[in-house]
Amino acid sequence: MPLPDALARIDWIIASCRLLAATMAEFQRERPFQGLAIGTAIHLEPKTAALLLTLAAGGARVVSTGNLNSTQPETVARLRAHGIAVIGERTTETDAHERFLDAIIAEEPDLLLDNGGDLFARVAARGYAKLRGGTEETTTGRARLKPLRDKIKVPVLVINDSPIKQFAENRHAVGQSLFESYMRFTNRSSNGKRVTVFGYGACGRGVAACFRNAFSAVSVVDVDPVTTLEAHLDGFSTPLRETAIRSADLLVTVTGAKHVLTAADLPLIKNGAILMNGGHLPHEIDVAGLRADPSVIGADLYPSEGIETLRLADGRAIHILGDGHMANLAGPRPLGNSVESMDLGFTLQARCLERVARGGLGQEHCVVPVPRDIDAMVASAYLAMNR
Repeated sequence: MPLPDALARIDWIIASCRLLAATMAEFQRERPFQGLAIGTAIHLEPKTAALLLTLAAGGARVVSTGNLNSTQPETVARLRAHGIAVIGERTTETDAHERFLDAIIAEEPDLLLDNGGDLFARVAARGYAKLRGGTEETTTGRARLKPLRDKIKVPVLVINDSPIKQFAENRHAVGQSLFESYMRFTNRSSNGKRVTVFGYGACGRGVAACFRNAFSAVSVVDVDPVTTLEAHLDGFSTPLRETAIRSADLLVTVTGAKHVLTAADLPLIKNGAILMNGGHLPHEIDVAGLRADPSVIGADLYPSEGIETLRLADGRAIHILGDGHMANLAGPRPLGNSVESMDLGFTLQARCLERVARGGLGQEHCVVPVPRDIDAMVASAYLAMNR
């Protein structure tokens, strides 16, 4: 009997994660997490299943919950079938998500795998003695946790600070997946479209490059003049913010900051413009504020497509993709980043958690980059598989 499509895709993804498969085989032999519990708050999608199964193979008791609006039911079913405890379900409600996070902390895991700083922020507020440390995946989480180092007081290795994560996932994979998401949501061309990218970090560089390669006219807005200069020298237009908004057919936020686009920008946004977020949290575009603005007189919803069209009193229409959530994990058939990029990033995760579990790291390693020898190990393994 053939598997249902959703489960067959999980099998395809897991089989495609070759680095994690090799790591899993080693972990099964060496059991670095034997007797330890690992708590995770991360996007629960097929590539994440490959990571969590790898940790469980190393002897860990894994208890997990998802991030806002990205938990995929078929992934939850697969994890539970393999003995991994999953708390909660897909939700867009902040209160519900926070209850799930609190339930993870209540388990008092020995190690934490965080994605956006939700778990370690709770540790800063109410720590517990048995916590050895863990990892943080994102730019958003690093910025959130750095001021809390004196309260967290355990090793936290930041995966996003690995150069591998920066170029393989953030630049290449996020750029590709957000371009794919625009096409998947809208089925519209990119040719000749005016695209404004907010943020020119690694993710923004990738998004800008992918749309330029797809024959869009791309402008970049960044609050840092040095970063803006980099975008200029990379060949992108760098108009003032107001000018960039007025001209854009598509506005993409990839900053990690809150309220990059708000109701105050409504007078600037052209008729028919599309708003899309690529940042980790659904607050870069203030969707609630846009909806509540007096100039908005109605909305057309396309639920199966994940598109909302706001109708303004002056006749303009503005389209929002995925309710302002991270577009590559929202909407119809959310695929996220490429398998290869996540195989690299999640192998970094597994190796960093192994390093913390084995000891030897102190409080001075709280919110610091991935150790250089782990970067070299993972890069060498990937190259050996692809020569």
